[in-house]
Amino acid sequence: MKIAQIAPLIERVPPKKYGGTERMVYALTEKLVKRGHDVTLFASGDSISSAKLVSVYPRSLREARIKDLYGLNDLMLFNIGLAYSRQKEFDIIHDHNAQISLPTANLCTVPVVFTLHGPISLTQRKMLEELGNPHLVAVSHAQKDQAPRLNFAGVVYNGLDMEQYPFSAEHDGYLLSVGRISAEKGTHLAIQAAQYLNLPLVIAAKLDAMDMPYFQQYIAPLLSEDIRWVGEVDEQERNRLMSKARCLLHPVTWREPFGLVMIEAMACGCPVIGFRRGSIPEIVKDGKTGFVVGDLEEMLEAILKIDTIDRQECRKYAIEHFHTDRMADGYEKIYRTILERN
Repeated sequence: MKIAQIAPLIERVPPKKYGGTERMVYALTEKLVKRGHDVTLFASGDSISSAKLVSVYPRSLREARIKDLYGLNDLMLFNIGLAYSRQKEFDIIHDHNAQISLPTANLCTVPVVFTLHGPISLTQRKMLEELGNPHLVAVSHAQKDQAPRLNFAGVVYNGLDMEQYPFSAEHDGYLLSVGRISAEKGTHLAIQAAQYLNLPLVIAAKLDAMDMPYFQQYIAPLLSEDIRWVGEVDEQERNRLMSKARCLLHPVTWREPFGLVMIEAMACGCPVIGFRRGSIPEIVKDGKTGFVVGDLEEMLEAILKIDTIDRQECRKYAIEHFHTDRMADGYEKIYRTILERN
């Protein structure tokens, strides 16, 4: 198949540090190329890919400090417009930009697959119902269940090449919080848990300008020798931290569609404790690869019994359920089904 993959320009593919969508796009693109497909990747010019790389800008937008990073900036629109202007070169277009691409994708004559990486707001739901040309893919059943009337082609869990993650059967005692410092990620709840149990916590997370007020009020005053924010780390350091952590705390306060960091942690042998929201009950096997809890009190109880979790089982589960091969199988099946109908 001739396949176009349209990535966001926010981060490089693969990302140097933070960037779940870009990490997933990289894994899928590389696997599709290895399977013999003719893949063109529309991404930032510093991206690394075995596919044909097409770019409208030499660097990721965050590195270039582009304003309106997540919105309708000119370069993002240029990237999308260029990809769709070449639609006749492809059998199928796989777009990862969601509603930003929707008006263009709705007019496309070539089949379009949209992976919805984020939450589906009421406005977005209305848009996707009315502009229903793209075939939608949810990254979890929890996400799909939010909008049952949409044109879903299926559910495909995100996947990564799990064997590459470092495994450790032993931990160094610290709790870990990874990703982004924000209220919706529950960074303050991870700190509260660590303080109550008198356990060290490492926060390896980026801080965006929009989250600075939250950081200054709820996080900065609580940082100490035992509650350490080490900033945004690269993939190697993040994986090392996960492999040696007692467990990953994931107390999100929103219906997260898919938390890529959870499958990465499990691949390193690190159990996950997450709140029972969104996709978390689908990703964490309660009692086997961590614990799915209802609130902070239950999280404290789970931390105290985390050593009952077999770290080898965490890795085995991650490889079996969230490997790139399984993700690629799911998308290939969706591509073929769509093309057979057209």
